[in-house]
Amino acid sequence: MTEAHLFNIYDGFHLPTSSLIVGWAQDTGRLGAQVIDCLNRGLGGKEFGEIEPEGFFPLSGVSIQDDVAQFPESKFYCCRENNLVLFKSDLPRFDWYKFLSLIVDIAERYCNVREIYTVGGIFASSAHTTPREMFAIPNSPETKQVLQGYGLIRETEMEYETPLGQRPTLNSFLLWVAKRRGIAAAGIWTTVPFYLAALDDPRACRKTLEFFDRKFNLGMDFADIDKETKKQNDKMARLRFSLPEIDSYIQNVESNLGLTEQEVERLSAKVEEYLNKRD
Repeated sequence: MTEAHLFNIYDGFHLPTSSLIVGWAQDTGRLGAQVIDCLNRGLGGKEFGEIEPEGFFPLSGVSIQDDVAQFPESKFYCCRENNLVLFKSDLPRFDWYKFLSLIVDIAERYCNVREIYTVGGIFASSAHTTPREMFAIPNSPETKQVLQGYGLIRETEMEYETPLGQRPTLNSFLLWVAKRRGIAAAGIWTTVPFYLAALDDPRACRKTLEFFDRKFNLGMDFADIDKETKKQNDKMARLRFSLPEIDSYIQNVESNLGLTEQEVERLSAKVEEYLNKRD
């Protein structure tokens, strides 16, 4: 495919300068997609382009969710008043380097991007009743210095390397691509309790949004996500009351006591089943 057929940009879109935030639809706690969706709703984001799926996703079949066909999507949104560009995508299966390079190409050419942030959830052994933690992995010492003022940098994190024999995450790969282009970038990671990994975690989402709200002076309203947090906490309280066994597992997690592999699986399965029930 030629470059002209790899993506679509609508109506001659252009921004004089911007910051890019990237979130993935398949993420721990569904965090990446949730953050992008909240920013779009809160800031009035408008779709302005997309990357075509051919060559990056298997197109021999599509997934089905809630009886609806789910086609892979990779879309750009603009919050023009805030000079923010948002990108939400399914995880590409093929040619990561070409896909990530295309994201940066579009951000540079049409949005004059000056910095890139990736969003990711990370498994934590903590309970849903404890505060979420957030940290950053920058792609340069200069970016590290900027983020230190937000309390996100720990000395050990700057030295992170992908373990031998493992493929780097998409977020880490994108930081490397940005560094090669001379663009400041950082991965923003927020902890998600392991038994919420397959579900929305509104508390982790709020923690991440608070950083972007402060960084870009967005003036966001958190009322809706606070309602979602309360709703989830209320359902978890009902689950704990109705199933003493699950309550005891969560108490052990809250007390930093270990669970067996079987207990971890049972806790995760029961929480996912209960929270997915319609009220």
